[in-house]
Amino acid sequence: MQRRAFVTRHGSLILSTTLLSPALALAQAKAPLAGTDFMALDRPAPVETPAGKIELLEFFWYSCPHCNAFEPVLSAWVQQLPKDVVFKRVPVNFRDGFEPQQRLFYALEALNLLDTLHTRVFAAIHVEKQNLSQAVAITDWVVKQGVDRARFVEQFNSFSVSAKAKRAKQLQEAYKVDGVPALGIAGRYYTDGALAQSMNRVLQVTDYLIDQIRRQP
Repeated sequence: MQRRAFVTRHGSLILSTTLLSPALALAQAKAPLAGTDFMALDRPAPVETPAGKIELLEFFWYSCPHCNAFEPVLSAWVQQLPKDVVFKRVPVNFRDGFEPQQRLFYALEALNLLDTLHTRVFAAIHVEKQNLSQAVAITDWVVKQGVDRARFVEQFNSFSVSAKAKRAKQLQEAYKVDGVPALGIAGRYYTDGALAQSMNRVLQVTDYLIDQIRRQP
């Protein structure tokens, strides 16, 4: 979903539920091209992974229908990533109304509840049609999931969550994220459905870039 118009472009966010293996995918198509399938950043984005590791970021928004559709495909793909790849999710903030959901993500992370509730947030919004855009509604929903209200509110309003939300906005700007879902690779590359022409191909392009980074000195 684009930053400004929040609509699909070029039909690029239609997902295929069947993923090709990286080797087979690249054997059937030309190698991805910079400026066409992905962008090389003019300035490296900051990374937090140690030397020898490759940082991979997913930029997403809970209320984005394309992020919701992409989530199960991405999660299955992430399970097969090599051990030297460190995957992280980054909730975007294209405007002020996005911040409550950023705080939701980082509060769940602080409470070690992402494994349990991350996909439930998507389901609540896109299947159950709940409006989880404001702090009160978010808190009420989290409490209904069995989470202590005081513990959640403490984390939701905490300095550490505020700092992580600020960091997420900085990463979003460093990677020049124009729409979600999107992937940032090693502080060097960026790709999304509009560039790669489908979210299935985004993963193929990312596999290619990870391999290229691993080969570099």
